[in-house]
Amino acid sequence: MNPFFSIIIPAHNEQNRLPGTLEQIFHFLEQQAFTSEVIVVENESSDRTYELARQFAKQHANLHVLQSKKGKGAAVQRGMLNAKGEYRFMCDADLSMPVEEIIKFIPPQLQDFEIAIASREARGAVRYNEPAYRHWGGRGINFIIQTLILPGLNDTQCGFKCFRANVAEDIFQRQTLPGWSFDIELLYIARCYKYRIVEIPIHWYHFSDSKVSALRDAVRMIRDIFRIHANARRGLYDAS
Repeated sequence: MNPFFSIIIPAHNEQNRLPGTLEQIFHFLEQQAFTSEVIVVENESSDRTYELARQFAKQHANLHVLQSKKGKGAAVQRGMLNAKGEYRFMCDADLSMPVEEIIKFIPPQLQDFEIAIASREARGAVRYNEPAYRHWGGRGINFIIQTLILPGLNDTQCGFKCFRANVAEDIFQRQTLPGWSFDIELLYIARCYKYRIVEIPIHWYHFSDSKVSALRDAVRMIRDIFRIHANARRGLYDAS
C-alpha cells in the first residue's frame, strides 16, 4: 500500500545539517497517524552527505536515498517522480521551517488545494533572525517574478511545497530546468493547467550559512524566466 505522505529532501553538501534534520523529521512522523516515507536525493556533494544518508536509512525502512547529478531542481524532480505518497512535500535540508508546520499543508487541516506553497509573506507568517538586506533582497526578487511571470504569488522561492500526487506526476514530468529557478517553472506550468495554488503562512528561521545569494540568483532567475517563456512558445509544456 502506498503511503499517505512523502517528504523529498534535496541535499547538496549537507553532512552537517542533514542528520539533525532527519532526526527531527522522523521524530515528527512517528507521532502521526498517517503512513509516510522520506526520500533524500543527494545532489553532487563533495562531502559525506550520501554516506550519512545511507547510514540513517539502515535505521529507517521508510527512508530512501537517491542521487542526482544536475542541480537542486533535478534532485527534487527525481524525488517527486519516485515518491509514492498521496501528498508529496519538498523540504529544504536546513529545515528553516519548523517540522511541526507540515500539518498546515495536508488534510485535514488543509482542504481544497492541489499545490500548497510555504509563504514568508502571507498574513500570519513570522520571520526570525533575518537580516534586513536578506529580506529586501528577497522582496526584490519576488517583484521581478511577479512582474515577469507569476503575478499574485508572494513567495515562490521558499523551499517547502506540497503537491497532490496526480499534480506532482503531471507537472514534474514537464519540468526542464534543473537548477535554482525550477520552482518558478513548476508554478508556471501549474498555472497553465489551472491547478489551484494556495500560499500557507509559516514561521521561518534564517540561518547564517544559507546558500542563497540575492544578486547571483536574481541574474540567473531572470535568464531562466525568459527560458520558461521561450519553452512555452515552443509548446514544451503542452499536453501530450
